[in-house]
Amino acid sequence: MKVSIICPLYNAEKYIKDLYLSIKRQEAVEIESIQFILTESTDLTEDVLKEIGANYYKIKRSDFSHSLTREKAAFLAKGEIIVFITQDIKIVGEDWLSNLIQGIVNNQCEASFSRQIGYENHGLERYIREANYPEVSRIVSKNQVEELGIMSFFFSDTSSAIKKSTFESLNGYDGKDLPTNEDMYFAYKLIMNGYRIKYEAESKVIHSHEFSLGEVYNRYKEIGRFFTQNAYLNDYKATKRGKGLLKYVIKRSIEEKNYIIIFNLFTNFTARFIGMKVGKIKK
Repeated sequence: MKVSIICPLYNAEKYIKDLYLSIKRQEAVEIESIQFILTESTDLTEDVLKEIGANYYKIKRSDFSHSLTREKAAFLAKGEIIVFITQDIKIVGEDWLSNLIQGIVNNQCEASFSRQIGYENHGLERYIREANYPEVSRIVSKNQVEELGIMSFFFSDTSSAIKKSTFESLNGYDGKDLPTNEDMYFAYKLIMNGYRIKYEAESKVIHSHEFSLGEVYNRYKEIGRFFTQNAYLNDYKATKRGKGLLKYVIKRSIEEKNYIIIFNLFTNFTARFIGMKVGKIKK
């Protein structure tokens, strides 16, 4: 099955060359296209794109949308599988892509997403990635919704694959301008329409951020708004697995004697909690 890779870019000068070369090194897969969408930037991203001969088109900052920008490119793609990635992933190995799409190719699922590994110096985010992206793959369908709750719709377009015919049949993101969580929005549609999502642990990318408390707060305020605008998701609660995140991070912090992480954990999660609450009540 041919693959169309779609990657939005903004001020991506420091990422794009290594990312492009890592994609070109992928084995045992037929890449139909690599499409970059460049939001007008202030750095030399466009010069690098020209230097490496990459295929791209430009959009204005006012025209960028996490959902609509991806949706437009996906509908235009020629490949049988659409792969969404973000500019700041570091691809691990030459089998990242073949592993990512194998579930779709083998008819195990209609969508899949990669394992994310946090950077070594991003202590808190590294532990959170370990908890959310374990070493064992899994396939989720509508049958697991009662057991998994909101985690049934856990999906990340940081590195993900979707069968194009399925994306089209579900009408992508329904033409909605979603400022965040567009991947969860689509995952809900996938699962509730009887499709399957595979978490593919053998497809690996390194990806994590260290956000300030203000950035964490603003991020979760946007997530809170998303849940208000898509209130049906509030019917699905966190399960024991979801609630175990705090315990896991504390356990790993103690194991590595990284005690400052425990302090950062509670301030970080407080910022998340307050941001979510404010986002949910803000019109």
